[in-house]
Amino acid sequence: MSDDFMIDTDELERRMTGAMGALKTEFASLRTGRASASMLEPIMVEAYGQRTPINQVGTVNVPEPRMVTINVWDKSMVNAVEKAIRESGLGINPQLNGTIIMLPIPELNEERRKELTRVAAQYAEHARVSIRNIRRDGMDQVKKAKADGMSEDDQKLWEGEVQELTDKFIKLVDKTLETKQAEIMQV
Repeated sequence: MSDDFMIDTDELERRMTGAMGALKTEFASLRTGRASASMLEPIMVEAYGQRTPINQVGTVNVPEPRMVTINVWDKSMVNAVEKAIRESGLGINPQLNGTIIMLPIPELNEERRKELTRVAAQYAEHARVSIRNIRRDGMDQVKKAKADGMSEDDQKLWEGEVQELTDKFIKLVDKTLETKQAEIMQV
C-alpha cells in the first residue's frame, strides 16, 4: 500500500456502526410482547412548548414482565404523556393512577407478530441501504484517488477493504434481524 493515497476506512466503519446503532434503536421500539423501557424511547411528549423524550418528564420502570409504568414528575404533564403514548402507534392503552401511568403489555396475536417481523425487515433494509450508500462513498474515494494517480494494485486493494467492511456490516444487519424476528415470533 502506498502512503500517498489513504482511504479513511475508519470513517467508513464509524458511519456503518452509526447505521447499526440506528437499526438497534428502531428494533428496541418494536414490541415483542415483553415489557421494556426502551420501547418508549422514540416517544416524544409536548412539554413546556417543545418536544421532549418521555424519559425526561418521568421515571420509566418495568415492575413486572408485562407492565411498564411511568411516574410523571409534573402532575400537569400526565395528560400530555398519555396522549403521546396513545398517538405513538405502539398499540398500548395507558391506564392512569394519579401521576403514574401504567402500560399493560398485551399478548401479541399471530397476525400482529407477522406484521412486526415485516416491520423489522423494513428497518433492516433501510440499514442495508445506508451501509451500501457508505460503501459507494468509499468506492468514490478510491476512484478519485485513482484519478489522482493511485496505482491499479492499490485501487484493487482499497476496493477490497471497502467491500470487506461492507460485507461485515451487512452480515451483522442480517444476524440482528434474524435475532429480532425470532424474539418477536417467540410465544
